[in-house]
Formats: sequence, structure tokens, C-alpha cells
Amino acid sequence: MPQPDSDTPQQPDARAFDGVSHGYAPDGRPVAPAPVPLEKIVGDVVDNLSATAKAELALLEARGELALHGASWTASWGAIAASALGVAMLALAFGAILVLAPHVGPLLATLIVVAVLLLIAAFAGWRARRSYGDIRTALRRDLTNEEPDD
Repeated sequence: MPQPDSDTPQQPDARAFDGVSHGYAPDGRPVAPAPVPLEKIVGDVVDNLSATAKAELALLEARGELALHGASWTASWGAIAASALGVAMLALAFGAILVLAPHVGPLLATLIVVAVLLLIAAFAGWRARRSYGDIRTALRRDLTNEEPDD
């Protein structure tokens, strides 16, 4: 049997597709689908809006949980850091007293170290008060009110 020439298209069987349209309509125009009732469209829109609102609330709740988790761990690690800083400041104060005591005496050495620590505490308190003022300004309801907060 001779091989068919590959350049000539093969004739498809007339019933091979059984009336299925592949980009053309051999049996005429397809029947248009029935129109969707307006009540169904409105119901679908309401369902979609409801699902969207529920998803937004779930997202807000998840973000709140994440913020709470982060705040609690921040507070925990901050407490550990503050404790370590307090111990380090005590060690520094005792060391400074021990170094100064042979030169100026134990009482004057203690007074010098206390005065320096009080100056550091006053500076840190002043900076904290300024930062607290920024927080109060940011959270104020009426930002045009230029009077200081009570």
C-alpha cells in the first residue's frame, strides 16, 4: 500500500466530530442562554459583599493578634534588657566608687557617682518626656489645637 503524501491534507470523516463546534457553527448559531434574573444577580452581589466584609474582619482580627503577639514579646525582651542594663549600671557605679575611693575618699566618691547618675537620669527623663509629648500629639483628636495637653 502506498504511503499518502504528507503535503495533501487528509479528508476527515464527516461524522468524526458529531456536530461539536470547534470555532465554527456547522449546525447554525448556538442557542443563547436564558437571561439571568435580576434577583439572582443582586443576591450574588450581596453574598460577595458579605463574604468580603467577613474576610476583612478576619484580616483585622489576625492583624490584631499579630500586633498583640509582637507587643508581648517586645515587652518581655524589653524587660530583660532593662534588667541587664540596671545590673550593668550598678556594676559601673560600684566600680566607679571603688576607683575613686582611694583618691577622694569613700564618701566623696559615692557622692560623685550619685551626682553623675542623677544627671544621666535627668537627661533620660527629659528625653522621655519629649518623646511622650510626640505620642500625645500624634494621638490627639484635634491636631489643629495648638494648646498643650493637660
